[in-house]
Amino acid sequence: LFFFSVMRLTKPTLFTNIPVTCEERDLPGNLFNQLMKDDPSTVKGAETLMLGEMLTLPQNFGNIFLGETFSSYISVHNDSNQVVKDILVKADLQTSSQRLNLSASSAAVAELKPDCCIDDVIHHEVKEIGTHILVCAVSYTTQTGEKMYFRKFFKFQVLKPLDVKTKFYNAETDEVFLEAQIQNITTSPMFMEKVSLEPSMMYNVAELNAVDTGGESESTFGARTYLQPMDTRQYLYCLKPKQEFAEKAGVIKGVTVIGKLDIVWKTNLGERGRLQTSQLQRMAPGYGDVRLSLETIPDTVNLEEPFDITCKITNCSERTMDLVLEMCNTNSIHWCGVSGRQLGKLHPSSSLHLALTLLSSVQGLQSVSGLRLTDTFLKRTYEYDDIAQVCVVSSEIKQS
Repeated sequence: LFFFSVMRLTKPTLFTNIPVTCEERDLPGNLFNQLMKDDPSTVKGAETLMLGEMLTLPQNFGNIFLGETFSSYISVHNDSNQVVKDILVKADLQTSSQRLNLSASSAAVAELKPDCCIDDVIHHEVKEIGTHILVCAVSYTTQTGEKMYFRKFFKFQVLKPLDVKTKFYNAETDEVFLEAQIQNITTSPMFMEKVSLEPSMMYNVAELNAVDTGGESESTFGARTYLQPMDTRQYLYCLKPKQEFAEKAGVIKGVTVIGKLDIVWKTNLGERGRLQTSQLQRMAPGYGDVRLSLETIPDTVNLEEPFDITCKITNCSERTMDLVLEMCNTNSIHWCGVSGRQLGKLHPSSSLHLALTLLSSVQGLQSVSGLRLTDTFLKRTYEYDDIAQVCVVSSEIKQS
């Protein structure tokens, strides 16, 4: 009684012709070349390059990628000479984890006359890879009151369009740098419309994928952000703790969830795809019980002339400490001040700032080392070497 057809709705493709040509001294002469020039589907002046100016309907099901929208046309046609009643068309999509109802309406059609049809268009944003089965079912009642039912299955595979790899770099200033490597693993180029990072509630994010040229922001990838097949592009982001969390050293130390990437692209004739990664996680940095970081330090200093730095000391433990600061000279770095002075008690997650003075007796790139912190409660000493580097030059060179 019924004819059931299902067709995937995709964008058309450009028609490609197969050039047939020969030398002018051959028997056909210029006949083949003239036929190609007269063919309306070829590009004028480039008839032999297999380029086409016309669009053609898809000849096969095509590839479906994660993040794209699957669209399909469903038609049920009454091939009999009888009127049937209570026709219900249902379309479900079966994945490895769930079954989704894609039918636009769940109401039954009262009757369907001969040579008439019921049409429906379904849409679904694909969110899983692997095997998908489109289950189309039709139930109806004949004129004799007999209830009939049949269904068809259409299987297709959902492929992965992008390969995303991430790397984290933990800075001493509680900043986290994220490098996202995105590779196009499809067979066609992509236009990368948006690649953004949605940070977790504890961080603010700054995108480092543009340069300022003449007051205008220009993408580091150029004006056309196309990603060719199998090409990889690196995106860089800097995450800074929000002010209300920056002062809580213990909280920031244990934060592993950074955020998630939101990627939007277009392919071929504007088909849009979107992927959102799961929450990205980093390895929490291990600062130990006491963390020492530099707040300010000059880039270049004069030889044998004092210069100032500012240190920040944070108690990352869960107990109160009573700290003593010792400064040990090295072969090139000499500390100015009293070593062994009391810093007082430092409560958990609290910080204090120290202004220290030192000088260098050797030119070149020198390492700031030789700080020692001793907790008098537990008689435990924490050593800090190679805290930072400073460039030491002769005073004559710096003045010139």
